[in-house]
Amino acid sequence: MTKLDLAFVRSQFPAFAVAGLKDQAFFENAGGSYACAPVIDRLTRFYRERKMQPYAPYAAAQAGGAEMDEARARLAAMMGVATHEVSFGPSTTANTYVLAQAVRRWLKPGEAIVVTNQDHEANSGPWRRLAEDGVEVREWQIDPATGHLDPARLTPLLADGKVRLVAFPHCSNVVAEINPVAEIAAIAHAAGAAVCVDGVSYAPHGLPDVAALGADIYLFSAYKVYGPHQGIMVIREGLGMQLPNQGHYFNGETLYKRFTPAGPDHAQIAASAGIVDYFDALHAHHFAAEPDAARRGRAVHDLIRAHEASVCQPLLDHLAARNDLRLIGPRDAARRAPTVAVALDRAAEPVSEALAREGINCWAGDFYAVRPLAAMGIDPARGVLRLSMVHYTSADDVARLTAALERVL
Repeated sequence: MTKLDLAFVRSQFPAFAVAGLKDQAFFENAGGSYACAPVIDRLTRFYRERKMQPYAPYAAAQAGGAEMDEARARLAAMMGVATHEVSFGPSTTANTYVLAQAVRRWLKPGEAIVVTNQDHEANSGPWRRLAEDGVEVREWQIDPATGHLDPARLTPLLADGKVRLVAFPHCSNVVAEINPVAEIAAIAHAAGAAVCVDGVSYAPHGLPDVAALGADIYLFSAYKVYGPHQGIMVIREGLGMQLPNQGHYFNGETLYKRFTPAGPDHAQIAASAGIVDYFDALHAHHFAAEPDAARRGRAVHDLIRAHEASVCQPLLDHLAARNDLRLIGPRDAARRAPTVAVALDRAAEPVSEALAREGINCWAGDFYAVRPLAAMGIDPARGVLRLSMVHYTSADDVARLTAALERVL
């Protein structure tokens, strides 16, 4: 198996050359990753040369519009979906809220939706609010001991054929176990329900092959995938053209405009092409040429996941051996994202502050995952310490973290 060239990876991130950052070990990636150089370059160029209404009949505006189109087309190709199935919005939270308003009008009396108590509130709260209009909201509950979301517990919720939508995470931002999206989607589709997958906590670890997953809606945040602060949503055409248009009425026949009622951020959309620039650079550095974008995406995904599992496992082993904390989620790095939350025998925030003094940048709190923490018997007010990695995290970073934990705890 090809091994990730970490020196090459870090050379693509200007943050690693910045005083005050390069000497720190960064473990707050689940809150937002460092931006890669291609994204920064594209964003800077757009503001310098193309910051005008795109698509107008003059060169600079045409170049800006072309770069926005490029971002949509290349992201779609890498995720195995059609270009017009990719939409941009101000954030995943805002995108989900808009989708929920469409679903509110789409559902018929007596129909239901399923949500989980494993989700970040962004993929839970907007759907739960449909109950205010009489929609039945059914909760697919996690195991309170492990946080595991068992597909077998979904089937009874779908048995009467009334459920039209199942909303769940690819992985939770505190439990981190990778849910079997394709299996869940197949169960839901067999019962006549569509699926909405929150991929915010998964996509930083390799862009998903959305077509293979079978998701009808897949949402993630570009700023956690080395990009600008935009929400990106894949809405497959079969469902997207059924849902009521939420944009201007005259844009209703254009799928990627149906669920973006606000004016898009032109510069940040254009800069999102830099995400694909970076993944393509990773592929070119590690593999032979491959003309198919989806195959390049899958290869980079597997490369990233293998490295992350190798650096995350020693941290999981270290934490599992301690008796003064509760490690949340699987202890096998291959079964989870490298977002590691622990419940301590004390409030978590002062511990993150103490780690900062040791050069370990992380944070503590509920991370908008109040429902899963409460379901697992963890006081959200006390919070959890979260230590989140991505593929630019090194084994040395993890060793430095574990040594600091020994001193601080």
